[in-house]
Amino acid sequence: MTPIQKDTPDTAIESLLRKFVAGDPDLVSHMAPDIDFRIDHFRDEADVSWQVGKGLADIATILPRLASEIFPKGTEALAITPQILPQEGWILTTFEQKFFYGLRGRMCTSLTLILSHEADGKVDYFRETVTEVLDLPEAS
Repeated sequence: MTPIQKDTPDTAIESLLRKFVAGDPDLVSHMAPDIDFRIDHFRDEADVSWQVGKGLADIATILPRLASEIFPKGTEALAITPQILPQEGWILTTFEQKFFYGLRGRMCTSLTLILSHEADGKVDYFRETVTEVLDLPEAS
């Protein structure tokens, strides 16, 4: 699936995810100071207990660990597809990516669902569910 290319993202979650993919530390400028943040994995044994935080101080410890342990070689967005929900500020985003998964030591793809809320142009609630992480065939 090819993402739709736009000159400017329409939502704070899109901006945040694009900066995450780019490795841009300015992604925190799209987060509210009191952001409520959590990443969960569906039917996966990975320890994600450290992927939970409230506020930018917690984010400052989570992001470097994500970079070093999960995404040591960065990530590539295959698609970022936000869906504006009927309740003001709520967005459900499908995020597909390809990356070298540090825990497995190999290239993988994943599909995640992110329920977020934003106010005043900043994400103040972030719940990511990683539905699956698939190993890519090794190059010969």
